[in-house]
Amino acid sequence: MDNTFFCNTLDIILIRERLKEIETGKVGFYSVGLYPASLAYNCAMQTNLENLLLAPRPGREVMGAFLPEALKGMDDQHVATIHSMATHLEGEKVVSNNLSDLILRCELIILSSNSNHIENDLKEACILRKKLSREQVVLTCLAGSFCHDNESDTSYVLCEKEPNLAFFSGFHRHGALRNPLDSFTANFCHPDALTAIIGARMLDKLSPNIQVSAGVHNVEGQYIKAAKNISSIFAGFGHTYHQSNPGVLPTLLTLLLEQCLDQAASVSMCRKDRQDLYNRQPFPLTELGYGVQRIEAALIKDGDMEMVRDHTFSQLTAMVADVRGSMMLPITGQPTRNFQAGQLLAKNMKKHSRCPHGIDEFFNWCDEIGLSKGGLEGCKSLEYLPQILKSYSIPIHDASMLNLLYMSIYGSNETKKIVFSVMTQSRELTNYCQESVRPTHSRKYADALNTLERTESIDLIVNAVISTNTQRSNKHVDQFNNSYIDKENTKPLYLQAMQAIENNYMI
Repeated sequence: MDNTFFCNTLDIILIRERLKEIETGKVGFYSVGLYPASLAYNCAMQTNLENLLLAPRPGREVMGAFLPEALKGMDDQHVATIHSMATHLEGEKVVSNNLSDLILRCELIILSSNSNHIENDLKEACILRKKLSREQVVLTCLAGSFCHDNESDTSYVLCEKEPNLAFFSGFHRHGALRNPLDSFTANFCHPDALTAIIGARMLDKLSPNIQVSAGVHNVEGQYIKAAKNISSIFAGFGHTYHQSNPGVLPTLLTLLLEQCLDQAASVSMCRKDRQDLYNRQPFPLTELGYGVQRIEAALIKDGDMEMVRDHTFSQLTAMVADVRGSMMLPITGQPTRNFQAGQLLAKNMKKHSRCPHGIDEFFNWCDEIGLSKGGLEGCKSLEYLPQILKSYSIPIHDASMLNLLYMSIYGSNETKKIVFSVMTQSRELTNYCQESVRPTHSRKYADALNTLERTESIDLIVNAVISTNTQRSNKHVDQFNNSYIDKENTKPLYLQAMQAIENNYMI
């Protein structure tokens, strides 16, 4: 998919004219849910809104995502302004904007639908761009979930499948966006630095309260968004269930943040365009706002140093702030919807003394308090987590917290009993946080050193010594089977939970 503001031309005059069009161009939001409508309300308070248009999905109202009590607290004039952004005149009749209207009248369009619709909306937008001869309109998404192909039974990040699709993200709470004194940061990411900086400028002009910076890491940004939504569920659980255990919460939240970034760094290594991202730009990334051009992490594998993670994206402040903010309990107002789902999970696990029977029961709990299934992107991402980790070769110790949450909903009944004890007992959860971040093989060596009375433990260390000595001699040997099982099942609960997760991934 081509997705740039400029056609493939070397004509200086045409490029200059195009720049003028972009400078006065409009931004459009298609599919107006809570976030686009809240952002539009922020703009209505701050600007004259000449450069922002909205188009609700067919059959839906532009303000339909808000509950009645939220609408009562809004200024009538601002609401009227938002309605004017979503309509136009056809003769003497006022009609709602549609996707075609946005493509004809805007230079940048954000497809703000959730994961249930985003792929179909993207296909439709590409078809309409070509049909209307508006192929230099840049398309952007903000969907925060993994996508899934039912036919091939594969899961993926949409921006990785469509590498030129722009991604827009930043931390927000819908109620806070309607606060005239609050301010927010966001990132507009596109793999071409020039497209990124122009798109960020257009979005930055929407409201003085919304600061948008450019970035090139669209794939990483969308992965972080999806993983963050899952992490927010666990954060909501932790804040609620362990509110009387202040020692465990900082550890839990720190790990959720660090693992989210580590996972995205592994995803970044899988990019087919990774070298072009740094080497074929019109100007260095440091001129785009990055502190350094590239941040990579390396590990020794089989005696050689190997690059395993790309953390360059972590310089995008708004991306990291989004993760942090989504896991915080606000002083005023409501936390994110995924955080609220985590709070509800804690309350019901305490009430029933068990994990949910399955995702359907969890959704029923959420529905009872008005949290609709469509707004819980973290739950959809959680369903596809095992496939995503395998697809991008993400080590399970980099996703141990999300895996624990996954098992609490999708695990077997026996596993759920173990996971329940780990998630609800402060000491077990703290031990899990400490031990689960260690690679599986290193933990086996540590266990072996603690149990040298066992023959299999001695064999494991002996084999490691032989392997090391053989490498020094530049000789090849077959790998030894270094796995062993605690047949007496005397391991602590947190280790049993780790074993159950490892078995799920057939390590």
